[in-house]
Amino acid sequence: MSDIRKIRWQSGKRKSVPGAAVFAAAFSLISLTPAAAFATGTADWSAAKPAAAGRHGAPPATGVAWSWGWNVEGQLGDGTQTDSNRPLPVTGIDSVTAVAGGGVTGYALRRDGTVWAWGANSAGQLGDGSTTDNNVPVRVGVLDGVTAVAAGATAGYALRRDGTVWAWGANSAGQLGDGTTTDRDFPVQVGGLADVTAIAAGQNAGYALRRDGTVWAWGAGWTGQLGNGTDTDSGTPVQVAGLDDATAVAAGDGTGYALRRDGTVWAWGANGVGQLGNGTTTESNVAVQVGGLDEATAIAAGAGSAYALRRDGTVRAWGNNSEGQLGDGTTTSSTTPVQVDGLDDVNTIGAGGNTGYAVREDGTAWSWGVNWFGQLGDGTNTDSFSPVRIAIPARVTAIAGGGYSGYALGGPARRRHAEAS
Repeated sequence: MSDIRKIRWQSGKRKSVPGAAVFAAAFSLISLTPAAAFATGTADWSAAKPAAAGRHGAPPATGVAWSWGWNVEGQLGDGTQTDSNRPLPVTGIDSVTAVAGGGVTGYALRRDGTVWAWGANSAGQLGDGSTTDNNVPVRVGVLDGVTAVAAGATAGYALRRDGTVWAWGANSAGQLGDGTTTDRDFPVQVGGLADVTAIAAGQNAGYALRRDGTVWAWGAGWTGQLGNGTDTDSGTPVQVAGLDDATAVAAGDGTGYALRRDGTVWAWGANGVGQLGNGTTTESNVAVQVGGLDEATAIAAGAGSAYALRRDGTVRAWGNNSEGQLGDGTTTSSTTPVQVDGLDDVNTIGAGGNTGYAVREDGTAWSWGVNWFGQLGDGTNTDSFSPVRIAIPARVTAIAGGGYSGYALGGPARRRHAEAS
């Protein structure tokens, strides 16, 4: 990565850095589970996510993976390294049931239970046994029987039908959960986990929800993001304290989130911009309740910002808002949830670095926040502080964000749009 790219530091100033530095400074979020983001460190950039969290728990639709935004490492999977401010189909894969975005890597789960990846691969995060970047999808190892995928900054995660979790890529903080700090270019099993039903990934940490409602975490712990009452890294899973009735998990950069059965949301870890949502900017290494929020049905997390979908189809957001990523028409950050403007009838949410995403019941997709590389997908590179419609020429069923890229699951392009283009 030789070209110069810009990231926004928490001071609010942009600083040009070599592309390689983006890798180190930035990272991840939401696939069948929510996902990840950046927060209180120096760089305010991306979280990676599994594809979208939804309200109804319906079986996943199968179809086409779409991508848009930044493409410096081929993370759009279209065979080029050209940015696009409009969605393009990912090349060479079909029958997709879930998508996820890492820092500069994309992931897709196919109906046959195999996982595919494309983009940057410096730490082995494509999982194909190499460290060679690829701008079209390659198969991750020999994984099969997979039911969900998630992505961290430079690591990938898969949940198998037998309830085990597998991981590959960077491992400097133990985020692969195999008891080592050795990077892996091929999937390894996360130790000591069984009966897992959902997964999520933060910058350098992994998360798992077990069938008994407990939440487990591993990897970096310096901001308390493991939620076990310490600020210590762990190369194997530890239990997040005080949670035994969780139904979903999500992760940002240095922050973890859980949705409980009663519709409340809980958070732990970094809180420099209010991303714990409890009215403070004080870190917590144990879970605290997000204030003023009930009847939540899904959660997602971005770079220092978090999102919740409520039963009434509206979306709430809290945390950093320097680029309008809370979607309330302002750039004022909030330590408690605010309503995203103009959205109702939402059934799925997702998050990128400093961008929020939502899908409505009518299959339209919406985005708000930063748009430096076209990650809003509306055909412009103009930031938006309120939701704008993503120009996907297909009905969308799931959505996710990577660092500065967006990903969606939908059908093939509708004929009338294809002809118009």
